[in-house]
Amino acid sequence: QWQLVESGGGLVQAGGSLRLSCAASERTFTVYPMAWFRQAPGKEREFVAAITWRSIRKTIADSVTGRFTISRDNAKNMMYLQMNNLKPEDTAVYYCAARRADWNSQNADDYDYWGQGTQVTVSS
Repeated sequence: QWQLVESGGGLVQAGGSLRLSCAASERTFTVYPMAWFRQAPGKEREFVAAITWRSIRKTIADSVTGRFTISRDNAKNMMYLQMNNLKPEDTAVYYCAARRADWNSQNADDYDYWGQGTQVTVSS
């Protein structure tokens, strides 16, 4: 069964940092574009960042540009989101996702596999 499992969420003060990890259960995921989305209470799921399987192309949402960095290590079946200078508005459940395609997408509907999410809470 193909699975994506996020970890690394938690409570942090504004200005702090967190590193989220996404572990893929199958090596097949290493050839798929992968992404991070987030969803705050009462809001729609929001694109954060995406990365192609060879890390050739990275797409970052304007709201986190300069603060968040996406990366992946295909040898370990892992994807990461380094979050720096966190703000209270970054508070959300963060999800990793993968799509059976060649290129990134910012549309959640384009993704075929999802993790269960990890909570990130940023206090002011």
